[in-house]
Amino acid sequence: MDASPRSPTRGIHRRISSRPLNGHEKDMSSAEARVSENSDSPNLVYEQFQNKEGEHLTSVTPADGYKDPQQQDQAETNKHERTPSRDELVSGRRAGTGWDRSAIRWAPLNVPLKRRLQTLVVVLHTICIAAGLALFFFLCTIPLLWPILLPYLIYVLFSKAATSGEHSHRSERFRRSPLWSLFASYFPARLHSSQELPNTRKYVFGYHPHGIISHGAFAAFATEALGFAQLFPGITNTLLTLDSNFRIPLYRDYILRMGLASVNRDSCLNLLSRGGRNGEGMGRAITIVIGGARESLDAQPGAMRLVLASRKGFIKIAVRSGADLVPVLAFGENDLYDQLASDSHPRVHRLQLLAKRLLGFTVPLFHARGVFNYDVGIMPYRRPLNVVVGRPVHVVQAEKPDPRYVEELHALYVEELRRIWDEWKDVFARDRKEEMEIVE
Repeated sequence: MDASPRSPTRGIHRRISSRPLNGHEKDMSSAEARVSENSDSPNLVYEQFQNKEGEHLTSVTPADGYKDPQQQDQAETNKHERTPSRDELVSGRRAGTGWDRSAIRWAPLNVPLKRRLQTLVVVLHTICIAAGLALFFFLCTIPLLWPILLPYLIYVLFSKAATSGEHSHRSERFRRSPLWSLFASYFPARLHSSQELPNTRKYVFGYHPHGIISHGAFAAFATEALGFAQLFPGITNTLLTLDSNFRIPLYRDYILRMGLASVNRDSCLNLLSRGGRNGEGMGRAITIVIGGARESLDAQPGAMRLVLASRKGFIKIAVRSGADLVPVLAFGENDLYDQLASDSHPRVHRLQLLAKRLLGFTVPLFHARGVFNYDVGIMPYRRPLNVVVGRPVHVVQAEKPDPRYVEELHALYVEELRRIWDEWKDVFARDRKEEMEIVE
């Protein structure tokens, strides 16, 4: 009457054929199997084995169709590992899965032809230095061209075309090419004037900020794509760049045709004291990117950090030549690229400053978009560029500039630059993250 398990009743059993057990084929007795009528599960089948000593071994065999719960769970867990039966169709991974969730946004195929041409011109201008060097080294592999390349290389090293101030290589036809209209409309870029400038004076345009590559300065002052000659008739402007750029084969011929010149002091004084309306520079202007390579390290989208407090050399040049100072502020120049922030990566910033002292130029770690995507590459973003030319600061010529006069002109120049910012920031810099700041 206790709850201990009972063996099935002997009266309802049937014999089954004997099987070999433990290797004793002849000594093994027959096995008996029976179904219990009193058990909770009538489908359980009991198998009873008896060896030659008369000992009994009883086990339970699941009935047909019965599945052990533990084995069923294991089968569900390893379902993907089992071999499919012949009547099943199992597919592999779907090709292209995950591309729709990619972080890189790819450009569509149905881009208008005009936008493709805009991108092409910007690509060619962006890689022109690397392309010029690659082409020159390729030409050097052809021995038949050595009698031409060797004299050309000597000419490049000793040429004074970038500092003479004569504009001997400048091509107005090249500067007015429709290609530059495509270049400027890529962003798009616009040139704005605060006041008319008489062509009976000389001018030193100070361009701010430098950005990464100064695309706005090139579009506004190295080409006629933005209509500089229409806004300032009778004034011949020259964009200045590093003297080392005029020692790069083939590339120096490209920028000389665009009318660029060296930014060193002799070049500036020659440009402002020769030629022009009276042969002494009247009606001429030069454009200097004041912040230089140092300012490129602070080029961050939504910010306007200017390296200006310690820059007074351009004011001394204006005093010596008698040229008026004209501040220029480019809204959107810093928004064309993304780069590592100097605040969050101080060690990288120190290495960049060290490279600037040793090499004379910086190596900003930047990126923007690509030709066929919108997130990875060295192509500038398509973001508006608005170059605003401010009011001139009148300068009295002096052979030896007085330091106090230089400081006075510098203060007036900064004041006019701040006026441009305060007046137009809500129009051209609505998404700014901070106000304009003069860092050094």
